[in-house]
This record gives sequence, structure tokens and C-alpha cells, in this order.
Amino acid sequence: MTRVTELAHHLRFTASYLVHALSTDPAWLVLQASRRLPARVSAVVVPRVERLVGDGTGGEAGRLRAAWAAGAVTTVREAAPRGRTGRRVRAALLGQIGTLEPVGAADPAGAAPTRAGRAGRLATVHHHLTNSLPHTQSGYTLRTHAILTTQRAAGRRVTATTRAGYPLTIGALGARGTDVVDGVEYSRLVPRSLPADHARRAEEATTLLVAELRRNRPDVVHATTPWTTGEAARAAAAHAGLPWVYEVRGLPEETWAASHATAAARDAATRSERYALVRAKETELALAADHVVTLSATMRDELVGRGVPAGRITVVPNAVDSALLGATVPTPPEARARLGLRTAPQVIGTVSSLVGYEGLEEILRTVATLRDGGTDVSALVVGDGVARPVLRRLAAELGIAEHVHLPGRVPRDVARTYLAALDVVLVPRRPDRVTGLVTPLKPVEAMATGRPVVASDLPALREVCSPLDGGAPAALLVAADDDAAWVDAVGGLLDDGGRRDALVTAGREVAAERTWSRLVARYDDVYAATTGTAVAELHREDRR
Repeated sequence: MTRVTELAHHLRFTASYLVHALSTDPAWLVLQASRRLPARVSAVVVPRVERLVGDGTGGEAGRLRAAWAAGAVTTVREAAPRGRTGRRVRAALLGQIGTLEPVGAADPAGAAPTRAGRAGRLATVHHHLTNSLPHTQSGYTLRTHAILTTQRAAGRRVTATTRAGYPLTIGALGARGTDVVDGVEYSRLVPRSLPADHARRAEEATTLLVAELRRNRPDVVHATTPWTTGEAARAAAAHAGLPWVYEVRGLPEETWAASHATAAARDAATRSERYALVRAKETELALAADHVVTLSATMRDELVGRGVPAGRITVVPNAVDSALLGATVPTPPEARARLGLRTAPQVIGTVSSLVGYEGLEEILRTVATLRDGGTDVSALVVGDGVARPVLRRLAAELGIAEHVHLPGRVPRDVARTYLAALDVVLVPRRPDRVTGLVTPLKPVEAMATGRPVVASDLPALREVCSPLDGGAPAALLVAADDDAAWVDAVGGLLDDGGRRDALVTAGREVAAERTWSRLVARYDDVYAATTGTAVAELHREDRR
């Protein structure tokens, strides 16, 4: 496909996408567009549009959106809107609900499904992804890219696709049909147009993925959460007669519940129909897959509790590039000078997605209290997300706006310099179910960079900050949401250079265990099990 043809194809899809959004739910389209405005503008505009779209004040359509946001599936199903917009919004929501309906039946206790495939052979792995570099930078895409580049370096042939319509659906209108990043090709599945019916969309996504599987002839399909990505991979792998692996990187129903603003709303969300449907769908896919990969023992235990056989689950923790351990890292003052940051002599903070469950307000409250006590310290919180306007407002309320730096999203190479600019890295996650179960990447990156870590004392964080075989955590763990404990822990660490050095040494030892060059071999074991290839034979093939 020539570049002109490619652009024409993408333009046709984008036009159909916009026409559909305008005719179905223009308020939703305005919300998505407002989130892509410059940060200072979006901080003012987005909350107002969100109130219009989701609080129930926007007529029938607004009430339906509010019901869906609260997880009230029956309310959406039984609604009988009279207006055209209300009817269209209900139809769109019913389509989303339809994607959560169960497909077939899985054997919760028996052996993994069997495939015809090309048993005894493993040359190519196809990864089907939700999003990727260079258009999305997140913990998800960085983990993906690290896995693919390490597998390529180990001699494995890897191919990759992203969900249908991406990245055009996030506004990257000039995107290529295939992006190449560090030698890894990310192919885009772009339909000719966007079907109004969600079932038809799913069929087209599967058809496009099947075509890629035929072209690349992989031996196994490797997909990730959420269920929309996993369902397409399951259907396409079945069509091609290939085994498939489902990587459970998160628990979407828990992430959705944690996105609600208040504890009462979060509790209500966990008891909602929407939560139950998403949980059931994710469990269904984990049971249907030939093998499941997940990030931690806490998540493995959760899946076992849902009926997934422990023998079909492999833990591959978050990891870092081994080169990071040997890299020359600037001191915090040197890094701040490179970035042109004018701060207090000591700086605490994080590089993260700015969402509610990260608990980043704790960083600002800690800085405010330490400054009141005479410690000259600033906050640096790098990243973007719905919590960024909240942090700006809180900084002003606390009277520390001039000591809080929120540079927004930065390129991944610059993000490492920002991480190095911190004297202490904080991971103050809120005590939700999702934060207790899902392990983040940021503590490992901080330890590999040689920075001391203070984190919430939650099961997932305790695990990711500890040696793989157990032992004492290499981070200072503090009770989540205990303001006084955070002030004492961080203040004490800033005053005690010896303790900081001890944490850095312990952290580097933990990070040295968690490198992709060491851990990516676990995927070979997974693939070998799903394809019937002996691991020894697989490695002999790699040496040929």
C-alpha cells in the first residue's frame, strides 16, 4: 500500500468514525476532543464537559450515560428513551454490554484446549495489543516493547498488531499502517469504515487479525487484557487453528471501580452489574486460553481463586532493561540542571500516570507539611491524566504551587532524566483492590536508576519491591492514606543519607533480578507448553 493509498484509507475510516460519533453521541465526541486540548485549557474545559456528559443532567442521553457510569446495566436495558439522541446512546451502550456476553464454555478444571496448529515448532510469536509506541506511552506499552525487543534479541521472530482502528481513534490521523520502533514492527488494523453495530465491529476486527495471522504464519498468538483485545485474539486464533496465550496485566473491572471519585461510589461500583459482567468476561477468557501469564503472585492467586488452574498460569514480573543497571545516572542536582528545573535543594515525587488510585495527592500533602516544619523540599510529579487538574488545585489550596512541578507527559528518554532528578521516589497508591493486586513498573525503574523508594504498604507493592524468592522489601513501606506516617517516613529519609544509600543498594539488587534478559525466557516455557515443543528443542532451533 503506497503512502497516498494508506492516507486515503485512514481518512475514510476516520470520517466514518466521526460521522458515527456525531450522529450517535456528539457530547461524547466533544469530551474526547476536549481531553486532547493543551493541559491548561483541558483542566478547565474537561470537568465541565464531563458534568454535561455523565452526571445525568443532559436529558435522556445524559441519564443513560450516568447509569452506565454507575454500572447500572438493567437501567440501560430497560430504558425507553423517546428522543433520537437518547435512543442512539442506548443502542451504543447496549452494543458495549453485548461485547461482555459469554462466548462458548470453558473447562475450568481440565486440561488446556488443544489446537491443530504446527505442533512441535516455535519460530514466530504474534502479539495482539491494545495500543503501542510511538502513539501511546504508558506502563503497558513500555512493557510490551521491552518484551518484543528482548524476544527479537533472543532470536525469536515477533510480529504485532494493535486493536482495530487504533491509533486513528485516539486522534493520530497521520499514522502509518506500520510503525517501526527499535526494529519492532507494529501493524495497524484499520477497517474501511466503522460499523454502527458492535457485533459487526468485533467480526471485522477478527477478520483483519486473521488476515495478519495468515500473512505472518505464527506458531502462537499472544494477547493481553482487556477483554476486547483478548476476545479478538481468541476468535482469530481459533479460526487459524493456533494456540493462544492471554496475558492478564490488569483487572479491568477493578481499575474501572477505582476510577470513581469517592469511597462510597467505588464500593457501589464493585457491587454493580457492569463490574460483574467485566469480571465474568475476563475470567472466561483466562479459562479459555491455552495458558495465562500474569504479573505477580497476588494476581496469580486471584486468578486461581476464579477457577483458573494454577498449572496454566505463569508469572512474568515487571522488569527493566539490564542496560539501565549499568548506565551512568546523573545525581539529582545534575539531572535537575539538565532539565532546567529550579527547585528546592531536595525534591520528592514520581513519574506516573496521573489517575486517582495512584494517590498522588499524598506527595503534595507531604511536601506542604515538611515545608511547614522547615524542610526546604519541592514536589515533582511527571505524567498526565485526569488527576492533573486536581493536583494543580490542591497545590494552590495548600499554598505550595510555586514548589510543585507538573511538566505533563514527556518522551520516554526524558522521563528517565526526570526520574533521576528525584531525591526520593514516592509510590503512594490508594488502598483499593486494584492497587492491592496489580504490580506497577515504576518502583523497579526507580530502584534500577538508583533512587530510594517509599511506597504504600499494599500486597502488590510489597511483592514488586522484594527479592523474587522473598525476603525484606527494598523500599520503605508506609500505611496508605496515613498523612503523618508519610511525613515521618519521607522526612526521616531526607535527613538520613546512610539509610537512603542502604535502600539504593538493596533496590539495585532487586532490580538486577528483574531484567527482561533474565525473565523473558519464561515466555519460551509458556509457548513451548502451548505448542507441544520441548524447551530444549526450542533452544536448539534458536541456535541454528
